[in-house]
Amino acid sequence: MDKIVIEGGKRLEGVVEVSGAKNASLPILAATCLTKEKSVIKNVPQVADVFTMVKILKSLGARVTHEGGTISVDPSGLRNPVLAYKLVSTMRGSICFLGPLLARFGEALVSFPGGCVIGPRPIDLHLKGIRALGAEVTLDHGNVIAKVKQLKGARIYLGGAFGSSVLGTANIMMAATLAKGRTVIDNAACEPEVVDLGLFLKKMGARIEGLGSPSIEIEGVKKLTGTTYSIIPDRIEAGTYIIAAAITKGDLTIRNLSLSTMGAVLDKLREAGVIITEKKTGVRVRRERILKPVSVTTLPYPGFPTDLQAQMMALMCVVPGISVITEKIYPERFMHVSELNRMGAGIMLEGNSAIVSGKKKLSGAPVMASDLRASAGLVLAGLVAEGVTEVSRVYHLDRGYENLVAKLQSVGANIRREKDIR
Repeated sequence: MDKIVIEGGKRLEGVVEVSGAKNASLPILAATCLTKEKSVIKNVPQVADVFTMVKILKSLGARVTHEGGTISVDPSGLRNPVLAYKLVSTMRGSICFLGPLLARFGEALVSFPGGCVIGPRPIDLHLKGIRALGAEVTLDHGNVIAKVKQLKGARIYLGGAFGSSVLGTANIMMAATLAKGRTVIDNAACEPEVVDLGLFLKKMGARIEGLGSPSIEIEGVKKLTGTTYSIIPDRIEAGTYIIAAAITKGDLTIRNLSLSTMGAVLDKLREAGVIITEKKTGVRVRRERILKPVSVTTLPYPGFPTDLQAQMMALMCVVPGISVITEKIYPERFMHVSELNRMGAGIMLEGNSAIVSGKKKLSGAPVMASDLRASAGLVLAGLVAEGVTEVSRVYHLDRGYENLVAKLQSVGANIRREKDIR
């Protein structure tokens, strides 16, 4: 197992290129199973979750070639629509195979997925949706078993306790492309990653309207075809590097990002005093003065993303004054708070809110990552802390960031990866 070692205090300067969106890549790779024809997916990030998706596709019988950021999938050999626990236990995105396999084969067995420990993330909306499309669903020994003779379009409300479901919307949208008749998904997720999936499906021949809105309409077709498609930039990775520039008083140019998907993030950072200049190729991010605290509430898109909550909290830890960060998506997503406090932060939890009392400085310390985005938050804290910070369990980072250490090294961070011998 590896750890990341950071000697803080280095100002970041230079250019960072953003990779393709991990959260768009996973459902799009699953969607290749909806046809017997070959698809080529470009700008795919080289991260552990993508590698797992490739293993799953191969286990199902697909022929897959993976060269750099391009993945070619020939699903003509798919025969057995079964996803065993061994492959899906590490990644929640594996549930995205349920809809495509059911639509193509009329049956699917998918083990309950794993992933980050950030609080309960039930799949009830996925099951509600495919049942509404006519599938018979049973739960047996940790597996979801779904069967149907012919999926039929329906009107489906996908509202949950904490808003719409991104993966739930993706799953039902994929299944509905081959259903008979018209499907309407009400309270659909509006995230850019859902839109990206929808655009990929449309290139395959799907008939979809309303992408990016809370009401998506799908008219089922008899078959889909293979296609070539390029994944959108990762807005969470982009946000992480923008916050890295702010926390280190740096001057970074972030390239290959979609500014139109990051309105809430850019707004809050500008409110804090971060200088963000939009350019044709990306943004320039600078910090030239003391920042002021801002309060943040995570919300479904286009609100502030929960996947940048930990990174924003790390920044507020070194901004004088009081800020309040409220988590409305995953109320228990505060595993990083105790680790930031080990570094000298002043954070107190009250329900689903973290009250952050900004300090002049943080102190390097050994800390432990609990999930993907918490890991990124701890790395950012380490970049500005005095002394050495060691972040263990960094396999979480490998799931969602491509070459994080190398990218930070290229802009001046004193950061390295080592074997953790503890």
